[in-house]
Amino acid sequence: MTIRVLVTGGTFDKQYNELHGTLTFGTTHVEQVLERGRCRLDVRVEVLMMMDSLEMQDPHRARIVAAAQACPEAQVVITHGTDTMVETARALAAAVPRKTIVLTGAMVPFAFGSSDGLFNLGSALSFAQVLPPGVYVAMNGKYFPWDDVRKNRELGVFEAIRGA
Repeated sequence: MTIRVLVTGGTFDKQYNELHGTLTFGTTHVEQVLERGRCRLDVRVEVLMMMDSLEMQDPHRARIVAAAQACPEAQVVITHGTDTMVETARALAAAVPRKTIVLTGAMVPFAFGSSDGLFNLGSALSFAQVLPPGVYVAMNGKYFPWDDVRKNRELGVFEAIRGA
């Protein structure tokens, strides 16, 4: 089984620009995360974009959907900013049947060293191998069907809508 990892940016891939005191994007950290986590899966990484999900618009989502449709793998993990992850999951659910797609991200940039990104990516890769076809969000060791999840901005966690 090969898993396609589609990279879209988000906090997962942000880094600190010391000159300007801002968070910016350089290259993705996904390959480094896979190496550090000693990943032994057959993974194909494809960088689609490096952007904050708050800036993501319909054309960006269409590009993500097209990449998920076009890749030959039946299991897809997407690194994504947490603020609009559910919107992208909705677009994928409407257009990509018969694949298991898991979106994940991080609340703290991987470059900061104390990121939840490594754990979240590992969990997403595991969920992609065992969940039935559908679209899911995986954060902090939990997975949620795309239509039963929301980001609780007060607590900084993802939670089930119907179970909340």
